[in-house]
Amino acid sequence: MLISVDHGNKQIKTVHSKPFTSGLKESDTPLFGEDILRYQDKYYALSDQRIPYRCDKTEDERFFMLTLFAIAYEIEARGCYTNEVMRIQMAIGLPPAHYGSLYKTFIQYFSDRGVVKFEFRKRPYTIHIERVACFPQAYAAAVTVYQSLSNCPKAMILDIGGFTTDYLLMKNGGADLSSCDSLENGVIHLYNKIKSKVNAEIDMLLEESDIDAILKGAPGVYGPVVVKLVEQQAQIFINDLFSTLRERMLDLHSGKTVFVGGGAILLRRQIEKSGKVGTALFVEEINANAKGYELLYQIEQAGR
Repeated sequence: MLISVDHGNKQIKTVHSKPFTSGLKESDTPLFGEDILRYQDKYYALSDQRIPYRCDKTEDERFFMLTLFAIAYEIEARGCYTNEVMRIQMAIGLPPAHYGSLYKTFIQYFSDRGVVKFEFRKRPYTIHIERVACFPQAYAAAVTVYQSLSNCPKAMILDIGGFTTDYLLMKNGGADLSSCDSLENGVIHLYNKIKSKVNAEIDMLLEESDIDAILKGAPGVYGPVVVKLVEQQAQIFINDLFSTLRERMLDLHSGKTVFVGGGAILLRRQIEKSGKVGTALFVEEINANAKGYELLYQIEQAGR
């Protein structure tokens, strides 16, 4: 069974199940709720409070536990549950800037664990992760829209994620790896700026979910002063991001610019309003990278 997992700093995504926040609660005693996972005599529940950013997600076991949640959700979504050992192949990814230095460590993090037993929703799971393959983000997302880019002389892939914005230049359908990198300038930075600004000017404490709701246009819930301030900061964030790309000699006016990732979906209005993008293509699927990992894994296996 091939399962692709996009380990975002903000959300965990798979191909068939709903995304969930990269947050975790651990307890030595049973927790209340339906989606409780038990592993090695500890109990785990998902949390809306995400884990603080870390470049290396293998520093502790929290991202492995989040992966067990992802695997269980994916198995349930596919209707593939069995009480026998489920043999798993995993496709995962990393930001381009971190890929070269961390992909071996990230693969090892999930490998060589043998048979893993856990309980989810009071049902026993037994899995064996047999093989793990890792691919660069942004490039993976580009694979999902390859037909739209195969004949394009130049296309820029911009993946606006939680902590990083990854970019990849494609020419005539091929990846230009000399123009592939990650900027530590994702929506988590925007959240922090907005929370500080709102607290300083209006004496109000906003959570990330509040900011999401405002940017998604939640009607009548927040005052006009708060909404205006959040919208202004979001526009500044996008304008500064595009200016940073321009400093790197990356021009978004020519060719196509393909926007992927949850941040791009959230900030689409600001992107379109910026006036700094020529032809924009938005990939509305938040799990585009996870789908890309799966496709790349299948292509890799077919070539063996």
